[in-house]
Amino acid sequence: MSTPLSLVLVAVPAVVLACQAGGWTARRLGQPPVIGEMAVGILLGPSLLGWIAPAVQHTLLPPAVLPYTSVLGNLALLVFLFLIGLELDLHSLRTARRAVACVAAGSILLPLGLGAGLAAVMYPALSPPGVQQLPFVLFVATALSITAFPVLARILTDRGLATTRLGAFALACAATDDALAWCLLIAVTALATAGSPLDALTVLALTAVFTAALAAARPLVKRALERAARVSADLVTVLLVAGLLLAASVTDRIGVHPAFGAFLFGVTAPRGLPAVERSAARLQAVLVPVLLPLFFVDTGLQTDLAHLPAGQWGWAALVLAVAVTGKWAGAAAAARLAGCDWRWSALMGTLMNCRGVTEIVVLGIGLQLGVISTNLFTIMVLMAVVTTAATAPLLDRLTRGAPDLTTPAPAVEPVPPVHSTQGATR
Repeated sequence: MSTPLSLVLVAVPAVVLACQAGGWTARRLGQPPVIGEMAVGILLGPSLLGWIAPAVQHTLLPPAVLPYTSVLGNLALLVFLFLIGLELDLHSLRTARRAVACVAAGSILLPLGLGAGLAAVMYPALSPPGVQQLPFVLFVATALSITAFPVLARILTDRGLATTRLGAFALACAATDDALAWCLLIAVTALATAGSPLDALTVLALTAVFTAALAAARPLVKRALERAARVSADLVTVLLVAGLLLAASVTDRIGVHPAFGAFLFGVTAPRGLPAVERSAARLQAVLVPVLLPLFFVDTGLQTDLAHLPAGQWGWAALVLAVAVTGKWAGAAAAARLAGCDWRWSALMGTLMNCRGVTEIVVLGIGLQLGVISTNLFTIMVLMAVVTTAATAPLLDRLTRGAPDLTTPAPAVEPVPPVHSTQGATR
């Protein structure tokens, strides 16, 4: 009789090696590796392997092993969200100029509006039984406004654009977008899990208090980490992992998803400490590539493209159209209003459409909370993969023959090209 450990010893290497192969393939195709990992996670589920070779899928991922791989994958997810929060440059959010704030607002507000309208139409057909319309509409609208800051950063870095004026401006917009979207998601989660509007306000208030407490404790945490660094680098890593897990536990007890706690701990963690940066690099190098694929497979097992009802493929096309249009038009129009030229505006619309792992995380939260149905989850996962995969080739096409976009970013806040009165750009 197989024990849980023996099942895990087969499932983990099978998943990790498959996702590594997917990442290698994606890199060869000019895509970020996460695209391949996300695709493999879906293909190992009922969309392909469970459809054409159910016996093989049952051998690699039997039902008895899924609770254990799910826990391991979610632990890696918490570490990943901590790293996302740690990478957010809060200084750039405080000093963002009008163009950055305008593009970030445009890439949030228009998708929110279009997403809310679409969700209201989809509610009778795609909402889970017993879910009220307001949480459903707000969650779908928020999910359509997501931009994946870490995946976008990887795409820009792979193409040597992260340190250019374009890259610095796009990352500032994406960071602002991410911060706003997570705040909205916390509010929507509170509303979905609370029994009444008063309960939702209580959850929001407790989350705000906890965030303020983390920010106030930042100097104490910094001193503790500095002392730990003088003892050993391992102690710093242990303290960071313990901190993000405890923060996740607090938000879980408050009534919002544990992912928010890990993310908030990363946002409020002290910057500029070499020991913290080294520990974050170690977590990124070990836990994320080894265990995060288990989260992708957990997502893939709940994504069933093969058995999506034929009548709902029309909804899938509509979701994709609204997602792309809302993000592209909102970001591009806002960039034009801020004075950017047409090429720059089109690039902002393209880059803000990158959704990546962040979208998968958000959709997983919605599915766990029961706010969205399995079919809608499948539809929106497909949308996330398509929009993310389209980002890199569209970026290459739009930047071709534009050497001005590769100029180094200034040491201060990034400034996009705008039209002068003589028609030239600066």
